[in-house]
Amino acid sequence: MSESDPSTETKVEAAEAAALDLANVDDEDRSAALHALADAIEDAEAEILDANETDVAAAEEKLAAGDYTQSFVDRLTLDAAKVESIAEMVRSVAEQDDPLGETLEARRLDDALELYKVGVPIGVVATVFESRPDALVQIAALALKSGNAVILKGGSEATHSNRVLYDVIREATADMPDGWAQLIEAREDVDTLLGMDDAVDLVMPRGSSAFVQYVQDNTKIPVLGHTEGVCHVYVDRDADLDMAADVALDAKVQYPAVCNAVETLLVHESVAADFLPGMLERYADAGVELRGDRRTRDIAADADADVEVAAAREADWTQEYGDLVLAVKVVDSLDAAVEHVNANGSKHTESILTDDADRAGDFMRRVDAASVFHNASTRFADGYRYGLGAEVGISTGKIHARGPVGLDGLTTYKYYLEGDGQLVASYAGENPTPFLHEEFDGEWVPGHRSDSA
Repeated sequence: MSESDPSTETKVEAAEAAALDLANVDDEDRSAALHALADAIEDAEAEILDANETDVAAAEEKLAAGDYTQSFVDRLTLDAAKVESIAEMVRSVAEQDDPLGETLEARRLDDALELYKVGVPIGVVATVFESRPDALVQIAALALKSGNAVILKGGSEATHSNRVLYDVIREATADMPDGWAQLIEAREDVDTLLGMDDAVDLVMPRGSSAFVQYVQDNTKIPVLGHTEGVCHVYVDRDADLDMAADVALDAKVQYPAVCNAVETLLVHESVAADFLPGMLERYADAGVELRGDRRTRDIAADADADVEVAAAREADWTQEYGDLVLAVKVVDSLDAAVEHVNANGSKHTESILTDDADRAGDFMRRVDAASVFHNASTRFADGYRYGLGAEVGISTGKIHARGPVGLDGLTTYKYYLEGDGQLVASYAGENPTPFLHEEFDGEWVPGHRSDSA
């Protein structure tokens, strides 16, 4: 950005002012702006790919120098199909139900005294992310649909891609309140942002646990963190082994660079000798580097398979590889699988493969994670696949929002009370009027009460 670019403080203040107006823009207009954005992204495909090519070329130099991993470069890279998928994601967000103005609860306190709990935007949300330029568009689209102003901070490795995408967003949504979306770039801008707790309502960092912890330690703003995905697939004693092999392969190799890819495969000891030799060969054929415990290595050796399985180190059980690398462990029981997952996972996504519904339920209830699956690949943990349109990230915490965070995670609520001159004094004292506290089906309409004639 140019030297004349506004300061971070100015951008945040502009977003704060825009948020008040955006909260009152009709859903029809917000959705129309998103459809315009999707069209603009498709129209700007060549410009987007040219900018991305510049970023990728620089990243590949750092890859050759050992500074970046291949999975990091893969997450950075766009192509024509990816640009089209970004546009379709924006359209999917536009078609979601309006989360604003929805009556979440309605309660009659007394005759002609009704309380409504109604969905509203959070206000100003800020996000800090790296590598994936498509994340900038996902987050902006969700913010607009949910009526929130947004501060976007991408990684320096995607600078050119992010600038072009941001310009497309600004131009395509010019009818929205000015300043609703802001882009910051310098690392020091993040520290400035974190100090503006009077103007920013939520910050969403996407990155390592250490980075999320840094954000939490350096701001008074509520933090909704997206950290590593140390995900597991557990093949139970009662699994359909053919199905399990297909799911376990998909969970690792379909796209290994993302946070919902499996990083550790756990196998019940009673099926390990039947399952692992063929499974390890399938992984090896797909280019997966394998790291196993002693029993896994012994089974591979006894099967005389031409598969190299390195000895797993203790650090492998808590590692997010984000690449074609997998840790494999044989466990004695379902209890041992649950214990391993809870001790080493990141509370992201876990999966059990079994035909025994009771054992599946036991695993799913006892494992502490945002998403727990039965007979399904961990790769399904995604806002788009969940039908949320897109996601701003996957929250591994437990407060406010958990798992893929879509529109609901970007809203809060207000209480609206519709009365007819009631006084608190009437409900106090020696002979108070009793409250009704009756739940009823109703939507809040300003100035209207459901029991009004």
